[in-house]
Amino acid sequence: MSILHAIVLGITQGLTEYLPISSSGHLIVVPWLFGWDDFAGNESLQKTFDVALHLGTLGGAVAYFRHDIVRLSRAAVRTPRSKDGRLAWLIAVSAVPAAITGALLADTIEESTDQIWLIAVMMILGALALAWADGVRGKRTIDEVGLRDALVMGAAQSLALQPGLSRSGVTITVGRFSGLSRDGAARFAFLMSLPITFGALVFKWFDVSSEGGIPAGFRAPFIWGIVASGITGYIAVWGTLKLIRTHSFLPFVVYRIILGGLILLILASTFR
Repeated sequence: MSILHAIVLGITQGLTEYLPISSSGHLIVVPWLFGWDDFAGNESLQKTFDVALHLGTLGGAVAYFRHDIVRLSRAAVRTPRSKDGRLAWLIAVSAVPAAITGALLADTIEESTDQIWLIAVMMILGALALAWADGVRGKRTIDEVGLRDALVMGAAQSLALQPGLSRSGVTITVGRFSGLSRDGAARFAFLMSLPITFGALVFKWFDVSSEGGIPAGFRAPFIWGIVASGITGYIAVWGTLKLIRTHSFLPFVVYRIILGGLILLILASTFR
């Protein structure tokens, strides 16, 4: 695997993990569009690289929310009934539905990841749902998130196992339907992704370690991929929260529809 490919995929992962446009879908579509075959059919090595990139984006998000994480963690232990303590426990509760779904259906979902047409369809459907939800004039802030919001958004998060849907896209969509403001829905969606991503990384890392870890010849690309995904992940969180304070989610809706349509056109052109 070339370092250039690793950096491109790292940037792709970093930007798309928190923008509501599906990181898992892009990590499949980008190599498909460019005809890259860096792993030569080695699914284990590809899985290891995906874990490395997710480690990078998690690091970027943790760096951005570091002050929030410290404050909420302390409140969860010292003052669980306070505003911050309550929010911290709601974030923890939101991870439960996705954790259960991931444990039960991960293998089934992975079998569909090579279906490019399905990713394209999910891109378009997810865009339409986001556009519809964004029309809801919700004004509730993150401090007004309740148990029902946490459970419903957590359940929605489990749908993002299907490439093309987007974890942040699905949770933001549900949050908007629930009456949260754009900033409230996005901020809670990003925070609730941290524990489930961390848990998934720990779980997957045991699989990676049992299969030999990172081969010596791939260590440099892996490092560059992690760095690229971490930096762009931080930028994506910062940029999204800054953008939606004054704008709607329309740019992401348009992008998803165009990309999904383009993929379907390319697929259609291959049938003769």
